[in-house]
Amino acid sequence: MVERFHPAGFPAPAVPLSHATKAGGFVYVSGQVATDADNKVYLGDFTSEVEKVLDNVEAVLHAAGARLDQLVKIGAFLSNATLFKPFNEVYARRFGDAPPARTTVVVDFGHPDVRVEVEAIAYVG
Repeated sequence: MVERFHPAGFPAPAVPLSHATKAGGFVYVSGQVATDADNKVYLGDFTSEVEKVLDNVEAVLHAAGARLDQLVKIGAFLSNATLFKPFNEVYARRFGDAPPARTTVVVDFGHPDVRVEVEAIAYVG
């Protein structure tokens, strides 16, 4: 069975996707950016932007019945290579000594104010 999830309080996605899909013991979280309840992109310091993105990932996981400690893989996308260091600082703080596997790439986002996007896969068994 495949289930799709949209967290309560999240606006409808601006593009055709589900915030999360659960299938075969895994939860797949679509790429999350730093948006608020009105679907406006966060404008401010990068550390806060990363925190907001990870908060959104956590909210989507929660809606699908998963937790951060069940993450097995993260895909992170940054708008500039100079953002690796501050991204890693927040990431290390959030995930501690046992972080999930991760791939991080530099991309050109379609929205000029987006500097980070994170997608995730959790194993819920």
